[in-house]
Amino acid sequence: MLIPCRIGQPKIRHWLLALGPFLIFSGLFWFSLPRVLFDDPYSTVLLDRKGELLGARIADDGQWRFPPVDSLADKYKKAVILYEDRFFYYHPGINPFSLFRALWQNLKAGEIVSGGSTLSMQVIRLARKGKRRTLFEKVIEIILASRLEWTESKEEILCLYASHAPFGGNVVGIDAASWRYYGRPPEQLSWAETATLAVLPNAPSLIHPGKNRLLLIEKRNRLLDKLEKDGLIDSLDCELAKLEGLPDKPLPLPAFAPHLMDRVYVQNRGSRVRSSLDVMLQQRVNLIL
Repeated sequence: MLIPCRIGQPKIRHWLLALGPFLIFSGLFWFSLPRVLFDDPYSTVLLDRKGELLGARIADDGQWRFPPVDSLADKYKKAVILYEDRFFYYHPGINPFSLFRALWQNLKAGEIVSGGSTLSMQVIRLARKGKRRTLFEKVIEIILASRLEWTESKEEILCLYASHAPFGGNVVGIDAASWRYYGRPPEQLSWAETATLAVLPNAPSLIHPGKNRLLLIEKRNRLLDKLEKDGLIDSLDCELAKLEGLPDKPLPLPAFAPHLMDRVYVQNRGSRVRSSLDVMLQQRVNLIL
């Protein structure tokens, strides 16, 4: 009588036991990232036919937070990557060298003076608002940032950061900050203005009037020096940019089509709506009326 061979069964059982934790971890890793990272309410934004701002309404939570952008001004991209995460395009969501450097700096200082976070990790931190900055939370950020890199492109991650970073007071995101502080879209900002907005989320309270604004100028100027060192601006542009001041106070947003803005606010609250109006023509009509 033939006896079934069971020689391979212990090996199969051994491999299942070995792979089990890995498969469980892989499943948890894959489903760890929420389908929607940010559930914040957004401002209602009205644009003309060319994409120029006609008006906006504040978000339901009292924040000037424009709907997420899908592209960024070239100056801002270069400035924020150089300041926040020089190797952004080369790492998988975490930068071990930055983390070890931050750990060493914190141990030397006896307190947390550096986080070593990549832009991907900062996106996760912004999405997990209100969480205490602990070692455990840092591990969570590392895991979720790695997961984020699997599903989003580098450009999408950069846009997520720029759209949800804090810029002081009730201003959130690069679009709202550019209009509130400079009255122009990010594409029209100078290098000094761009550098200011690139460093501001690192310490948003520095934008408020007072002696702390000198620290903001120092941060901005250090970034301008880095931009010059990397050949992104020349020495003359760098020195001229350092002569520019900071915005005195937030500016009111355009209100060129208030009646249409009212209708858009009711029908498309929290959205970015492009109309058939022309901002230049609308301004002339407003002057006549």
